[in-house]
Amino acid sequence: MTTIVLSLAPVFLLIVAGYVMKRAEWLPEAFWPGAEKLTYYVLFPALLVENTAKAALGDIAVGPVAGALIVPILAVGGLVLLARPLMGTDGPSFTSVFQGAMRPNTYVGIAGAFALFGGPGLTLTALAIVCCVPTVNVLGVAALLRFAPPAGGRRLGWRALILPVLSNPLIVAPFIGVVLNAGGIGSPPVIGPFLDILGKAALPVGLMAVGAGLDFAAVRPAGRLVAASSAIKLLVLPALTYAAGRLLGLDALALSVVVLYATLPVSASSYVLARQMGGNAPLMAGIITATTIGAALTMPAILALLA
Repeated sequence: MTTIVLSLAPVFLLIVAGYVMKRAEWLPEAFWPGAEKLTYYVLFPALLVENTAKAALGDIAVGPVAGALIVPILAVGGLVLLARPLMGTDGPSFTSVFQGAMRPNTYVGIAGAFALFGGPGLTLTALAIVCCVPTVNVLGVAALLRFAPPAGGRRLGWRALILPVLSNPLIVAPFIGVVLNAGGIGSPPVIGPFLDILGKAALPVGLMAVGAGLDFAAVRPAGRLVAASSAIKLLVLPALTYAAGRLLGLDALALSVVVLYATLPVSASSYVLARQMGGNAPLMAGIITATTIGAALTMPAILALLA
């Protein structure tokens, strides 16, 4: 337990540092969108390409890992849909609860996996991103199209929403790494070390950007819905993922990584999607903040149980 806490503590301290810097206005407001953009398009993709290019991909049971990640997400989506009549809430608020029950913050996932499991953990996390990000995006968009009114009187089409998912740098980067790996190129001279240096900047910048986006004022107004969505995301989804991983025979490392990925707080991209498509964006901000705080406790506790 102590080792896990000590490994994850720097991850959450960087999130706290970002929150403090943002609230203290120590850096200009314009810094944070730029930091987020740099991390999303350059730093984390560089880290994923370099790691995947030189990883031992033949050792990964891709099918069982994918199943242990995707099936629990589908199960949670079904459970939330079945529980909708009990929530007593409107459509836009329901879509935020739905998104909050499944969407992972990949920045925290990459940082946590690297801190705990090093390169092999990062490789498995890249696979988790490829499996889960399209899945949760499709489900989230489907819920918004079904239950939320058109944003600004105009509903975005599937094509406008799915194409950005397919061009997501965090999804494209592992595929580039796989091509380099399969082609026997691996981590090429000059380019490899260049990507390695870029990747080392990804963790601090990305995690501080997560902290800068937290909004504590949004947690209290819809406490019941925030609590329900957070409990499903931080407790129910990891439990289902653990069960699926055991049933599919994952080894200890793969099981730990998929459960770690399931314990992640909710991604800030869910707020953007809620705002674009008529969901309850303030509620979504509250769920993001609550799960980020809660994950600081649940992630080490759940991983300690696994250990």
